Amino acid sequence: MKLNLAERWMVNSPLRLALQRRVLGKMRTMAPLSPEADILEIGCGRGEGARLLRRYFAPSRLILLDLDPAMAGKAHKRGELALVGDAEALPLREACVDAVFGFGFLHHVPDWRAALGEVSRVLRPGGIYFLEEYYPATYQNPLTRHLLRHPQEGRFRSQDLHRGLAQAGLHLLTCQERPWWGMVGAARKA
Repeated sequence: MKLNLAERWMVNSPLRLALQRRVLGKMRTMAPLSPEADILEIGCGRGEGARLLRRYFAPSRLILLDLDPAMAGKAHKRGELALVGDAEALPLREACVDAVFGFGFLHHVPDWRAALGEVSRVLRPGGIYFLEEYYPATYQNPLTRHLLRHPQEGRFRSQDLHRGLAQAGLHLLTCQERPWWGMVGAARKA
């Protein structure tokens, strides 16, 4: 699901970049990632996270993906390999990356379970899915419901996300979670 104007402003704000920097600092401590890994970021926006991923993880190859062609285009103009694609059907071959990063993209996906299956499919055995996700209380409350655009049906909460990860073959290694707010975690492909 593409972002509306309010969400686009929010994800491109300096505040979001500062939060992403903090989240990446946590992710670095959650699971080892070898230098020169092949990394995919789903929901890359204009590519701000790419600079941080390069600084924190020094990947050999970094592939960015966004559903919105305008956002992928902005990332591409920054010199990044940015693809337009849907998280429910990633345009990548099986077992082609060592890590997938998702900074709050999954709760935008109508069939989030299919997206988790795709994350697992493109990860190499032992690969890591680093995730930052939000639960409905953060985006379906009386204030944000009118400002932000999200699928309304079939949303996940803590237990649903834990179960969905396991069903996709992703073993949650560690996480920091606020059950009413969301999670930052790392899951390894079995």
